[in-house]
Amino acid sequence: MAKRTSDSNSGPSQRQLRVGELIRRSLAETLSRGDIHDAELAHVSITVGEVRPTPDLRKAVVHVLPLGGVNADQIVAALNRNTYELRRSINKNLDLKYSPELKFVYDRTFDQMDETRRLLDQASVKQDLERDTD
Repeated sequence: MAKRTSDSNSGPSQRQLRVGELIRRSLAETLSRGDIHDAELAHVSITVGEVRPTPDLRKAVVHVLPLGGVNADQIVAALNRNTYELRRSINKNLDLKYSPELKFVYDRTFDQMDETRRLLDQASVKQDLERDTD
Protein backbone atom coordinates (compact mmCIF):
# COMPACT_ATOMS: atom_id res chain seq x y z
CA MET A 1 0.00 0.00 0.00
CA ALA A 2 1.33 3.41 -0.94
CA LYS A 3 2.00 5.83 1.89
CA ARG A 4 0.31 9.17 1.93
CA THR A 5 2.64 12.10 1.59
CA SER A 6 2.06 14.71 4.22
CA ASP A 7 0.91 17.88 2.56
CA SER A 8 0.47 20.98 4.66
CA ASN A 9 -2.68 21.76 2.64
CA SER A 10 -4.24 18.32 2.90
CA GLY A 11 -6.88 17.75 5.53
CA PRO A 12 -7.24 14.87 7.94
CA SER A 13 -7.22 11.33 6.57
CA GLN A 14 -10.31 9.15 6.50
CA ARG A 15 -8.85 7.17 9.37
CA GLN A 16 -8.40 10.30 11.48
CA LEU A 17 -11.97 11.37 10.76
CA ARG A 18 -13.36 7.92 11.57
CA VAL A 19 -11.40 7.56 14.83
CA GLY A 20 -12.24 11.14 15.82
CA GLU A 21 -15.95 10.45 15.37
CA LEU A 22 -15.74 7.21 17.37
CA ILE A 23 -13.96 9.03 20.21
CA ARG A 24 -16.49 11.87 20.06
CA ARG A 25 -19.43 9.48 20.41
CA SER A 26 -17.76 7.56 23.23
CA LEU A 27 -16.99 10.76 25.17
CA ALA A 28 -20.48 12.17 24.61
CA GLU A 29 -22.02 8.97 25.92
CA THR A 30 -19.72 8.89 28.96
CA LEU A 31 -20.40 12.54 29.82
CA SER A 32 -24.16 12.22 29.34
CA ARG A 33 -24.30 9.21 31.68
CA GLY A 34 -22.35 11.14 34.32
CA ASP A 35 -19.68 8.45 34.71
CA ILE A 36 -17.05 11.01 35.71
CA HIS A 37 -17.16 11.80 39.42
CA ASP A 38 -16.22 15.46 39.65
CA ALA A 39 -18.30 18.06 41.47
CA GLU A 40 -17.78 20.62 38.68
CA LEU A 41 -19.03 18.19 36.03
CA ALA A 42 -22.04 16.99 37.99
CA HIS A 43 -25.36 18.07 36.47
CA VAL A 44 -23.67 19.89 33.58
CA SER A 45 -24.71 19.16 30.03
CA ILE A 46 -21.65 19.16 27.77
CA THR A 47 -21.66 19.04 23.98
CA VAL A 48 -18.69 17.31 22.37
CA GLY A 49 -18.55 19.11 19.05
CA GLU A 50 -15.49 17.62 17.41
CA VAL A 51 -12.46 15.47 18.12
CA ARG A 52 -9.32 16.09 16.05
CA PRO A 53 -6.78 13.29 16.41
CA THR A 54 -3.18 13.71 15.27
CA PRO A 55 -2.07 11.66 12.24
CA ASP A 56 -0.48 9.01 14.50
CA LEU A 57 -3.73 8.89 16.59
CA ARG A 58 -1.80 9.22 19.87
CA LYS A 59 -3.18 12.65 20.79
CA ALA A 60 -6.55 14.25 20.25
CA VAL A 61 -7.95 17.72 20.76
CA VAL A 62 -11.55 17.59 21.97
CA HIS A 63 -13.75 20.62 21.29
CA VAL A 64 -16.44 20.91 23.97
CA LEU A 65 -19.17 23.38 24.86
CA PRO A 66 -21.11 23.41 28.13
CA LEU A 67 -24.80 24.14 27.77
CA GLY A 68 -25.20 27.88 27.25
CA GLY A 69 -21.44 28.41 27.49
CA VAL A 70 -21.82 28.97 31.24
CA ASN A 71 -18.62 28.48 33.28
CA ALA A 72 -16.83 27.22 30.17
CA ASP A 73 -13.32 27.79 31.55
CA GLN A 74 -14.05 25.82 34.73
CA ILE A 75 -15.70 22.98 32.80
CA VAL A 76 -12.79 22.69 30.36
CA ALA A 77 -10.33 22.71 33.29
CA ALA A 78 -12.36 19.98 35.04
CA LEU A 79 -12.37 17.86 31.89
CA ASN A 80 -8.59 18.28 31.52
CA ARG A 81 -8.19 17.20 35.18
CA ASN A 82 -10.20 14.03 34.48
CA THR A 83 -8.49 12.91 31.28
CA TYR A 84 -7.34 9.66 32.90
CA GLU A 85 -10.92 8.56 33.63
CA LEU A 86 -12.10 9.69 30.20
CA ARG A 87 -9.30 7.78 28.47
CA ARG A 88 -10.28 4.68 30.46
CA SER A 89 -13.88 5.00 29.28
CA ILE A 90 -12.67 5.30 25.67
CA ASN A 91 -10.62 2.12 26.14
CA LYS A 92 -13.67 0.26 27.43
CA ASN A 93 -15.87 1.39 24.54
CA LEU A 94 -13.41 1.27 21.63
CA ASP A 95 -10.80 -1.16 20.44
CA LEU A 96 -7.90 1.15 19.60
CA LYS A 97 -4.21 0.28 19.52
CA TYR A 98 -3.40 3.40 21.55
CA SER A 99 -5.58 5.38 23.88
CA PRO A 100 -5.03 8.97 22.74
CA GLU A 101 -3.94 11.71 25.11
CA LEU A 102 -6.89 14.06 25.35
CA LYS A 103 -6.76 17.83 25.49
CA PHE A 104 -10.07 19.63 25.97
CA VAL A 105 -10.64 23.10 24.53
CA TYR A 106 -13.63 25.43 24.39
CA ASP A 107 -15.51 25.05 21.10
CA ARG A 108 -15.90 28.49 19.51
CA THR A 109 -17.75 27.21 16.44
CA PHE A 110 -21.14 28.34 17.74
CA ASP A 111 -19.79 31.81 18.51
CA GLN A 112 -18.45 32.03 14.96
CA MET A 113 -21.83 30.95 13.55
CA ASP A 114 -23.60 33.65 15.58
CA GLU A 115 -21.14 36.26 14.31
CA THR A 116 -21.65 35.10 10.71
CA ARG A 117 -25.44 35.35 11.11
CA ARG A 118 -25.07 38.83 12.59
CA LEU A 119 -22.94 39.93 9.65
CA LEU A 120 -25.32 38.44 7.10
CA ASP A 121 -28.26 40.26 8.72
CA GLN A 122 -26.66 43.66 8.16
CA ALA A 123 -28.50 45.78 5.58
CA SER A 124 -25.38 46.49 3.50
CA VAL A 125 -24.56 42.78 3.22
CA LYS A 126 -28.14 41.88 2.29
CA GLN A 127 -28.02 44.57 -0.38
CA ASP A 128 -24.78 43.14 -1.81
CA LEU A 129 -26.17 39.61 -1.77
CA GLU A 130 -29.31 40.71 -3.62
CA ARG A 131 -27.18 42.50 -6.21
CA ASP A 132 -25.10 39.34 -6.82
CA THR A 133 -28.15 37.17 -7.46
CA ASP A 134 -29.56 39.50 -10.15
